[in-house]
Amino acid sequence: QVQLVESGGGLVQAGGSLRLSCAASGRSFGRYSMAWFRQTPGKDREFEAAISWTGRSTDYADSVKGRFTISRDNAKNTVYLQMNNLKPEDTAVYYCAAETRYDSTWYEGRREIGWYDYWGQGTQVTVSS
Repeated sequence: QVQLVESGGGLVQAGGSLRLSCAASGRSFGRYSMAWFRQTPGKDREFEAAISWTGRSTDYADSVKGRFTISRDNAKNTVYLQMNNLKPEDTAVYYCAAETRYDSTWYEGRREIGWYDYWGQGTQVTVSS
């Protein structure tokens, strides 16, 4: 069982920045691929960013590319999402997700909700205009 705990959400003005953190339990964090999704009321959860086990490969949704950066610190069992130039449409609950199967098909599955095994409880990000 892996537990994921997100933090760092809050209220920020448009153009501002936030950094989300997701702390993971378990002794094999370096073998987990990680991702961030977000969800607004009435909509499906959407992929935003993913990072491979080593951190050498990353992927972003078009809506956040160039503004958001995903990174990881395997020594701290933590993945981060640095969000810059935030827009009101970025307002959502942000969820951290972990794939723990050491699945080599990262390039095929990384954007799919069903590919991830564990989810955090979510953290609210609100961007005011």
